[in-house]
Amino acid sequence: MNEEKKEEIHNQNIDQNQEDQKKAQKEKRGIMSQLALAILVLSFLMGIYLNLSSFLENYFKKSKRESLLPTPTPLVSPSPNISIYFSENPHEKAIIDVIKTTKDAVVSIIITKKVPIYEQYFENPFEEFFGEDSPFLIPKFRQKGLEEKKIGGGTGFFVSSDGLILTNNHVVEDEKANYTVITNDGKKFSAKVLVRDSLSDLALLKVEGSNFPFIKLGNSDSVLLGQTVIAIGNALGELKNTISVGVVSGLGRNIIAQGGNLVATQYDVIQTDAAINEGNSGGPLLNLKGEAIGVNFAMVVGAQNIGFAIPINRAKRLISQYHQFGRVIYPFLGVRYILINDEVKKEKKLSVDYGALIISNSKEEPAVIPGSPAEKAGLKEGDIILEINNEKITIDNPLIKVISKYNPGDKITLKILRGNEEKIIELFLVERKNI
Repeated sequence: MNEEKKEEIHNQNIDQNQEDQKKAQKEKRGIMSQLALAILVLSFLMGIYLNLSSFLENYFKKSKRESLLPTPTPLVSPSPNISIYFSENPHEKAIIDVIKTTKDAVVSIIITKKVPIYEQYFENPFEEFFGEDSPFLIPKFRQKGLEEKKIGGGTGFFVSSDGLILTNNHVVEDEKANYTVITNDGKKFSAKVLVRDSLSDLALLKVEGSNFPFIKLGNSDSVLLGQTVIAIGNALGELKNTISVGVVSGLGRNIIAQGGNLVATQYDVIQTDAAINEGNSGGPLLNLKGEAIGVNFAMVVGAQNIGFAIPINRAKRLISQYHQFGRVIYPFLGVRYILINDEVKKEKKLSVDYGALIISNSKEEPAVIPGSPAEKAGLKEGDIILEINNEKITIDNPLIKVISKYNPGDKITLKILRGNEEKIIELFLVERKNI
């Protein structure tokens, strides 16, 4: 074999080797790519497996916990008819029904008054020394006419379809102010004050019109501790028909109410934890029959929902007297007294722990008022009034409460204790003047 032939065969071998190497490298790269892809797919599947395992573990743990709890009652019935929910909650349904039937009878009372308009001007006290260009100017104010301005607000409610409205006396006590009634639908009426009763803190207003929705008056003597009550009023004088719900939290309270120029003692009032805010005065306190059992009139500032309402029976008496006499009248006995309890009994060395001890706190104010029915019947300082018409006088049933049940001209029988001797005295009540 010649040299050229040998070199050709050698070159062919080299080319074949190079070709084989390239093919081997290509196959190696293919295998590596497939291996990488397999690893990637395996990692992905492993991640899915781990996440699914964790989810299923948590799910079964939660299911096991919930299976130990009672099945909750749904807050909303699955039925589209929401009345099904209310029918299963009669207490809440009763509250909502009361609000629906009474809210249009509650009104806002806006108090306005003509007040002076003042303007500011500057006076030059040294004009004669410095002329008009004096740097010394003193600001002063002078009146420039009058304007009608809102000075307050309260609440009231219709008690008859002819426009008679019940509210608090302290809401409408300013005789020089003007009063506008705004109904729930936004209508405005000029209101006339018919009766102001400072002793009971009640008043009657009248607006012209007819067919007004009104609230029925219940019986405050049948009110029970713990019963549900609803208060409606013009809260803060701005938020009309604000609703609050609570219970009767106290009965027979005797309190001293103070606000503005008014300081008054109210006896035998209803205490409630239904929120009563400023502006609620004069609004109704309702029972679940939709009847007014009280007239909201006071709250304890700084306390947690302690409010008071005047018993509606007192308002019923006021309305009756207005229709009968055109004014409010009170019977007058004519004694000054203190109610007896265990402390008074011990301090005064008395033989009884109840009744009204006729006594004066000063020489200028006699215990028995001259010319009064008490004086004419022979009552004296130191006497103790035990009963009136067989009704016992106690801290919870004070003399003023018992007397207020009667009218001027009524004959009453008193059982009194004078020293150690009981006496029966009869007298006729007269009308109290200068209320």
